[in-house]
Amino acid sequence: MKPDVYLAELAISTQLVESGRLVSPVVTFATNDLTIMVPAGNPARVVTLADLGRGGLALAMPNPEFEGVARQIRASLVKAGGEALAEQVYGQKVKDGETVLTRIHHRQTPLLLMQHLAEAGVTWSSEAIFQEEIGNPIGHVDIPPEANTVANYSAAIVAGAPHSEAARAWLDFVASDVAFKILERYGFKRFAAKSE
Repeated sequence: MKPDVYLAELAISTQLVESGRLVSPVVTFATNDLTIMVPAGNPARVVTLADLGRGGLALAMPNPEFEGVARQIRASLVKAGGEALAEQVYGQKVKDGETVLTRIHHRQTPLLLMQHLAEAGVTWSSEAIFQEEIGNPIGHVDIPPEANTVANYSAAIVAGAPHSEAARAWLDFVASDVAFKILERYGFKRFAAKSE
């Protein structure tokens, strides 16, 4: 089945427009930042990204091999503790078995936390807020802006979309106040283009 609309991070959507797979305009409608997801009550007392480098702290982290969010997480680790912290979390702790890499998707992180196979993991803020809202025993630790990495969520029509009118209506909807009210509930923020 051929899709009508593709939703992705802004940089990817822009690349796909340039390659002709998507059609302009790219509608950027929200942002999301990272958080440290922990079991409710934060028993390991994780306070900062630097804590993730602690020996003996079991982590669940998105797999950089196929999870785009891992690039943003790595960038935040570098901001918080330099290349050494990023290498500790995604290198040494993986080798030592202290970092479990997701096999399917970063939505495995809360499950690994609830199964007591990990004590912390970095996810999108929206993921942690959702888990808390549905009553799972999950909490989160905010990452300060200077160490955080923000994703810009966007949408565009697929080239040759079979339902282009419906696709345009969807783009209008995701950029609307009604849609944003839903997204805002899960920690998303409105996208604001930066002026040059």
